[in-house]
Amino acid sequence: MPTLRQLSYLVAIAEEGHFGRASQRTHATQPTLSSQLRTLEATLGVQLVERGRHGATITPVGREVVDRARRVLAEVDAIRGVAAKGAGGLAGIVRLGVPATLGPYLLRYIVPELHRRYPDLKLFVREDFPRALADRLEAGAFDLVLSPLSQERRHIAFAPLFDEPLLLVCAPDHALAGAGPLDRRALEGAKVLTLEPGYFLHEQVRQVCDAYGAEILQDYEGTSLDTLRLMAGMGVGLAFLPALYVRSEIAAGGDLCVRPLASEPPVRTIGLAWRHTSGNATDYAAMAEMIRSIAAQALPEVSVRTQ
Repeated sequence: MPTLRQLSYLVAIAEEGHFGRASQRTHATQPTLSSQLRTLEATLGVQLVERGRHGATITPVGREVVDRARRVLAEVDAIRGVAAKGAGGLAGIVRLGVPATLGPYLLRYIVPELHRRYPDLKLFVREDFPRALADRLEAGAFDLVLSPLSQERRHIAFAPLFDEPLLLVCAPDHALAGAGPLDRRALEGAKVLTLEPGYFLHEQVRQVCDAYGAEILQDYEGTSLDTLRLMAGMGVGLAFLPALYVRSEIAAGGDLCVRPLASEPPVRTIGLAWRHTSGNATDYAAMAEMIRSIAAQALPEVSVRTQ
């Protein structure tokens, strides 16, 4: 029978597309990784990976095996979670996925209390696109995801934490620069920057622009919030940036003018998500309540959600 280690190596190769990166991720030497994969292929009697000079490609049958391997590994993690809970609470390594538009600006407030409450917990954090985070959570690559996820995933529990406003920023010499809330009618015909497709923020800003009569600058889509900030500061266009990013990276009187909207400001709902089958579901729900409490005390920009 295949071993759990062999299945974890196969999943790592599939997700990284490269033996070297899969080796680093699994903390195994590359010869060990290759040897275990060959043993797995011999055990199953089928080729799972095509080896090439530029990487590793999963075969059609290999993709089906990878999908099932992810589910097996997720169930094993659930068993570990049940055992950890019986042994006295959340412990060991928990893999947390976050988008780059949120993690660096929120985790700094959460991690100290998380460590105090769960001293035996080791948090492994990795960034990815929000939709990729949801897919990888469902497949078992993550235990938790902190992100503006939707609640439509059948196998995922989603605990809303807070609503984070999106604030309008522009260069100090822009026509809309000034003080105080901005009437939405002033945005008619305005040129607006946004992130590239793949981020929820892209779709949300597009919806805002459609509602306000503004125009997305498709030729200048950014790859990060910092990119949007720089382009807005150079007068390329306006940008909607999350309030926690603005709090962290844009000082008052700095290179950008920050203006909230006077009525119905756009918000993104941030939540904590985990698989319904997780053995740590009760602890994860308690963690969500802890984050709400921290947000209520330390983040006046956001509106904390009830359970």
